Amino acid sequence: MADEPEGPSFEVPVGLFQDMEDLKVQVRRLEAQLKEVTENAASGAGEASEEDAGGEDAEEVDGDEEAEWQYPPLILLLDPPLYDTELRALIEWVEGVLVPGYLGEPSNDARWCHLWFDHPTGVIGPLHGLWLAWQELTDPATCGYTGPSVWYRDHYLPCIRELRAPNGPFKGCTKGEHQIDHRLPGLVPSAWRREDS
Repeated sequence: MADEPEGPSFEVPVGLFQDMEDLKVQVRRLEAQLKEVTENAASGAGEASEEDAGGEDAEEVDGDEEAEWQYPPLILLLDPPLYDTELRALIEWVEGVLVPGYLGEPSNDARWCHLWFDHPTGVIGPLHGLWLAWQELTDPATCGYTGPSVWYRDHYLPCIRELRAPNGPFKGCTKGEHQIDHRLPGLVPSAWRREDS
């Protein structure tokens, strides 16, 4: 029996890695929220707050704040620094989970841009929604074991189909090239200006 291992051996479930990444993102989001709340409290330290002013109204405000933080808003509705924190977390998820685990090699029929975050129109919002759905639907405690299937069918497939379509937001991007078609032209077209001769 000399060839038996001394310590216990076990395999780490794949879901545990994803859960740890989700927890890291949630901790960063909570840190940003805590920083914002403490900065707001410090700036209004000498003023009377609404909670101090009125009994039942104060309880309603607290309840509304809990509901607001419980369900994260769409990233495009956030102001800096919350937007920046949420975008960093989204980039980590896209680059660490979505791209290596779900996206295949880019092609003319299935485009992808490695600078996807430079395409704010039609890319960041849908990917953020996809990520929020992934967070909810990959947690067996909240959705059971069918959640990932629902996420894949109802969220991933429609979103990625639109993003990677040949006429989608990455239509000008190819391997090694990056182009954003949403920029305004530098000159007004000649039909709109009158040239003096």
